[in-house]
Amino acid sequence: MSEKSARSVTVERTGTGHFVATNARGGTISFGTGSDSEFTPVELLLAALGGCTAVDVDLATTRHAEPDAFSVQVSGNKVNDELGNRLTDLAVAFTVTFPDGEGADRARTILPRAVKTSHDRLCTVSRTVEIGTPVTATVEDA
Repeated sequence: MSEKSARSVTVERTGTGHFVATNARGGTISFGTGSDSEFTPVELLLAALGGCTAVDVDLATTRHAEPDAFSVQVSGNKVNDELGNRLTDLAVAFTVTFPDGEGADRARTILPRAVKTSHDRLCTVSRTVEIGTPVTATVEDA
């Protein structure tokens, strides 16, 4: 693994059911068990799915026109079955509108292709989920 390809975050417990994740650049996001308004880990996964594709689509379309509205709804069903707890029926739905104009017409035309390309090839998060990358969990010495 090269330094350019490595990604990591550190998760620290801040209290009962409360955590903060810190990235290598010093950015933080707090989350918890869902007992308050903080995001849960499942909601963070949904946000990562939508956010990853949103970044790709935004880059592809806004070089032609700035959208009037840009939102992404991400949903799934949490189930517990013989495979354990997991999400099923994951869906990412874009609602994007552009003003009138030639650039906006071009952005509207490429929007479906940008969403498909992100889903099929570019979005690291959705590609990882769909491919089913194994996760290793260990306990390190303190």
